[in-house]
Amino acid sequence: MRFQAKHLPNFWILMFSSTLMYHSWFADSEGGLHQRQLLKDLMEDYIPLERPVSDDAQAITVHFTLSLMQIMDLDEKNQVLTTNVWLQMYWYDHYLRWNESDYPGVKMLHFSADQVWKPDILLYNSANEEFDSTLHTHVLVNSSGYCQWLPPGILKSTCRIDVRWFPFDTQKCDLKFGSWTHDGWLLDLRMLESDTSSYVSNGEWDLVGVPGSENRVFYDCCREPYLDVTFMVIMRRRTLYYALNMLVPCLLLSAMTFLVFLLPANSGEKISLGITVLLSLTVFMLLVAEVMPATSDSVPLIGQYFASTMGMVGLSVMTTVFVLQYHHHDPEGGSMPRWVQVLVLNWGAWLLRMRQPGEEPGRSPPCAPSLLSCSSDNSDGGGSPPTHPAGPIANGHLVYAGIPIAAIAPAPFPTKPPDVPRPFLFSPEPPSSVPEDPLSAAHLSSILKELRYMAQRFRSQDIARATCNQWKFAGAVIDRLCLVLFALFHIVCSIAILMAAPNFAEAITKDFL
Repeated sequence: MRFQAKHLPNFWILMFSSTLMYHSWFADSEGGLHQRQLLKDLMEDYIPLERPVSDDAQAITVHFTLSLMQIMDLDEKNQVLTTNVWLQMYWYDHYLRWNESDYPGVKMLHFSADQVWKPDILLYNSANEEFDSTLHTHVLVNSSGYCQWLPPGILKSTCRIDVRWFPFDTQKCDLKFGSWTHDGWLLDLRMLESDTSSYVSNGEWDLVGVPGSENRVFYDCCREPYLDVTFMVIMRRRTLYYALNMLVPCLLLSAMTFLVFLLPANSGEKISLGITVLLSLTVFMLLVAEVMPATSDSVPLIGQYFASTMGMVGLSVMTTVFVLQYHHHDPEGGSMPRWVQVLVLNWGAWLLRMRQPGEEPGRSPPCAPSLLSCSSDNSDGGGSPPTHPAGPIANGHLVYAGIPIAAIAPAPFPTKPPDVPRPFLFSPEPPSSVPEDPLSAAHLSSILKELRYMAQRFRSQDIARATCNQWKFAGAVIDRLCLVLFALFHIVCSIAILMAAPNFAEAITKDFL
């Protein structure tokens, strides 16, 4: 008795717990029985192919929307968009209603997709091999007959890619959903706003928005309308990858074109450098062509930039050929035309602030028909080549010949020996028995002829050297002019082409800053 009295409170606690567990189990069993009975009652005369409406002339209303989870891939080559989407469809089923008081505890039922009627809404522009790539999950139904179906899926849809502004482009891909067999009089398709709250960001694309629209289309064959809901996935390409791997190398390669004009013509590498840059741009153009779809609707922006840069490099190679032809011009090939002298040597040199080597600014070296007056001015190509044989020469050694310079001037051969210093003249006073002076008139004429030949030879050499320097200077002027023009063209072309993209400023702000 002591033991029973001592343990009496524990006994009542155990009995109370057992009673609670029994009632809980009995209630669950009763709820399970009610759910089973409800399923049996609902499915007794239910036909999944029948539209669940009270009046057959009445259209069933289906509300449709989607939740975009992720943009998985956009294949520009095949023009296919791959997305991870959860579809959401809501409607009322007239035959799936019950009174909760008759079936206590049963508020929601789960039906498999083939047990009840569901709208045959498919993606019209599907590119999947099985066409419908969604997972047919269970349909949730409450006591009022309100049905909820959320089939997830990896959707592949066709998308027309506009590569005109690549890589600063914005793509708009449509996801068109509609009933495959019901027209607008049988199924009233209504759109709900799309959901992007659970969207997972993509490394290549930024999601701008997913607006939707309801469309009602009439065909010539039928009077009834056909409804569809179209969601437009708007995404902007992130340009950091393409800028670092395509645009920056192209800018550097095009800038190397300027080195072609800065490289001396005597180096022999001007054309080689230009052709190397041209081949490098061709390789980058092939890389871009592998990404872009084979379409002739529009030329990509980066393709336009590469094409203009390649054209600029090609023209630089052509102008380099002309520069080298001017630099290595043969003096015996003819003198420089007058119009080239005016345009290149006068106007071009003045515009570019260039002077010929040895030329002092603002003064032309005077030249007189004397060997000494221009002996050193024209020897280095500083002045214009003389057009008359009596022009300037560069021979500083003739002053030591012991003959007056005036006697060397190019004139007709004299009829009598020129005046020479007294020691070389014949003396009339001595008798005929005195020996004849060795420097006779004939010898002196021969010496003068040799001196004239030497002077003419030096003049010819100076003229040839001045002509070569003139052609070289003309080539240098053209080289400098091409450098300025190509630099301006490259800057203007780069700004005009790249900034022509509608979202260029947005791409720079979001991707680079």
